[in-house]
Amino acid sequence: MTRTAHEIGTQWLETKGLRPTRQRVTLAALLVGDGQHRHVTAESLFDAAKSQGEAVSLATVYNTLRAFCDAGLVQEVTVDGSKSYFDTNTHDHPHFFWEDESRLSDAPADQLVISQLPQAPEGVEIAAVDVVIRLRRK
Repeated sequence: MTRTAHEIGTQWLETKGLRPTRQRVTLAALLVGDGQHRHVTAESLFDAAKSQGEAVSLATVYNTLRAFCDAGLVQEVTVDGSKSYFDTNTHDHPHFFWEDESRLSDAPADQLVISQLPQAPEGVEIAAVDVVIRLRRK
């Protein structure tokens, strides 16, 4: 039996104990309903929901993505101080940022080599290393 995008989205939410509200299920179905990973902005997810006739506000999309981040369902990737993307692949991996298209995609993790990180200052530890490789057309 083939599961629907809403069923997949509902199960995705339940894996982290999030209550499957109508808005959450709608956005989860758009994010993971076809089993593919996504890199979205709040605005692009809002537009996708609107194009399917879903009644959801941009503020709800932002709040829902924040809840998804807090639950560990998506990771936020900041490409500059004002633009964030949300990635459904929460494993550590590098990204390409296509500057001309304002688009984020996965970069091949097996080709990235970081041989050494600086030592963290006293009293703190390195929590994560985000690698965003910026691309522009020649």
